[in-house]
Amino acid sequence: MEKVKIFKERLKTAKSRQKSYSAVRRRDLEFKEDDWLFLKVSPMKGIMRFGKKGKLSSRQDRKLRNKEIASVKLLWQNQQVEEATWEAEDEMKKKYPHLFE
Repeated sequence: MEKVKIFKERLKTAKSRQKSYSAVRRRDLEFKEDDWLFLKVSPMKGIMRFGKKGKLSSRQDRKLRNKEIASVKLLWQNQQVEEATWEAEDEMKKKYPHLFE
């Protein structure tokens, strides 16, 4: 319990120090009537990143100068999840058409 108390005190000291550093640089914004402002408004729901939704969508298409290569993630038989590989979609469709029906 004594060590926990010491850690808490040290964290409190560090937090206080960081707060004082940031307070020096921070200044309150003051606006006058007829001031022009730029506002950035973005929707919180349904944000489309990389043109597609989904956790892995940013990795699916590889863009080269003149073309895009669509990739699929494959988990081969008797392999661990960490050993899954990214393969070109068109090559996999040629070799294993039954998987894409």
